Amino acid sequence: MKILQLDVESIEYEPVEPEIKVHDKAERKSTRISGALALFVSVERGDTDAYASKAVKDAVDFAKKQKIANMVIYPFAHISDDLEEPQRAMNLLDYMAKEAGKSKLQVHKAPFGWNKRLSFATRGHPLAETLKSYGAAEKSKGAPKQRKYDVSLVRKADWAGLPENDHRSIAERMDLFSFQEVSPGMVYWHPKGFIIFDELVKYIKETLNNYGYQVIAAPSMADTALWSVSGHIDHFRENMFIFEANDHELGMKPMGCPFAMMIYKSRSRSYRELPMRLADFDRLYRNEISGALSGLFRVRELTQDDAHIFVTEEQIEEELVVLLKLVHEFYSRFGLDYKPKLSTMPDSHLGTEEMWEKATDALKKALKRNGMKYEVKEKEGAFYGPKIDYDIKDSLGREWQCATVQLDYQLPQRFGLRYAGEDGKEHTPVVIHRVIYGSLERFLGVLIEHLNGRFPTWLSPVQARVITVSEQANKYAYELYDRLRKEGIRVDADASDKTIEYKIREAQMQKIPYMIVLGKKEAESKKVSVRSRSGKQRMGIGADEFISMIKKEISERSSDQPF
Repeated sequence: MKILQLDVESIEYEPVEPEIKVHDKAERKSTRISGALALFVSVERGDTDAYASKAVKDAVDFAKKQKIANMVIYPFAHISDDLEEPQRAMNLLDYMAKEAGKSKLQVHKAPFGWNKRLSFATRGHPLAETLKSYGAAEKSKGAPKQRKYDVSLVRKADWAGLPENDHRSIAERMDLFSFQEVSPGMVYWHPKGFIIFDELVKYIKETLNNYGYQVIAAPSMADTALWSVSGHIDHFRENMFIFEANDHELGMKPMGCPFAMMIYKSRSRSYRELPMRLADFDRLYRNEISGALSGLFRVRELTQDDAHIFVTEEQIEEELVVLLKLVHEFYSRFGLDYKPKLSTMPDSHLGTEEMWEKATDALKKALKRNGMKYEVKEKEGAFYGPKIDYDIKDSLGREWQCATVQLDYQLPQRFGLRYAGEDGKEHTPVVIHRVIYGSLERFLGVLIEHLNGRFPTWLSPVQARVITVSEQANKYAYELYDRLRKEGIRVDADASDKTIEYKIREAQMQKIPYMIVLGKKEAESKKVSVRSRSGKQRMGIGADEFISMIKKEISERSSDQPF
């Protein structure tokens, strides 16, 4: 039995139509539950009532600790390839619901065997999403497996049927990235897509340099001894890729925190070195179940603009004030509205209540000094400290959690971090964890849909396209193309014999900011006629003037075109 356990703010499902012959009787009406522990259950061959009872007991215990009043048992076949036959699976799910009903929880069971519309919002704490295995699934771990290689998987993922404004549909039209079946949940960046990704990284690196950050890099895996010290083995193991190699158990990196701690610890430190701001852009790996993968929004291999800031007690508030200003600067650049949320001490936490109160007060003071209104999310902090999460709102009104700022007294103590204070004594630093983009993959997915692929010129994979009206302009077109390219402008050219209307329409479909239209007149005068993506035109301007204009727009990372 495999169970994806989610602590949800809300969950809503509506039966649409039966998928298989064996199914529950159900009405076609929507059910919405607020504040629930949702168990997405795959019943596997060999599962018994005893396994189901153990799973329910663990879930009920968790719900009590988190003070959750509702439980939803949701049949979910997508997390196993060894499913029990339907009648037995339906009976076992009914048994689970009855067992859970013996507790004080309000138990809901989604209908078995139906195609259902589903939406949910998970909470933000580290244990809000956990994949668990029971019974037959546990016994099969480590057993040798006879594998047949399905070479038909060597193909691109099929995105047919997605809405036109889905980021995957836009990406396919613009040739930005793809997903391949042999690497589920991992992005294949095409040249145009990687330009956008790379520009986002360049932008934040330049900005961080102005704020006194240093960039580091670390391995992609480590002995699980490291993850034991950090607490990830106890709190995050089910979401890690763990394997054996040369008598060592190794874990792929789901978060960068322990590596920053090790770099800080590599030599003695003085108070004069603090604040020490270490940023990294390493790849992270999280064992998300296949049913939860969703384009760029949820992947197994991701890149975070991670940073760990080592400070003294006295430096906390001022560093937080500057950090919140940095977050505002970034989101304003992209025209994204955001809403901060302050998450406080959960029931399951490390450290004393006094320490948590001190950390939470520091976050509140920084928010107040920045004049920011915020929502308090009680008991939703990370297990090691309180945090500020930022929800950004896209053009469709949807909210996405991206940036987060976390104050941590725990990991520095667990790793034995020290610095020599001005008083000559040893002290333990405090660490501020922060991401701004969050996952670059998720941020880019949000941005693609928010802008519908109409990136500002500085981010656009192709910033200008030279288009010829007739063959007489070809020589001038390629001269201008070479010059623009040497000026550092991302440019391509269309000197085909297609009609000018077709060429302009193709450029607009690719969301190219500028179309430089050249005919006989422009070739003779050595001027250009420019059409912007919005359809506005400027006729017969000098090439120098256009180059100066577009370079200024790119260097300033402007969100608006001059015309």
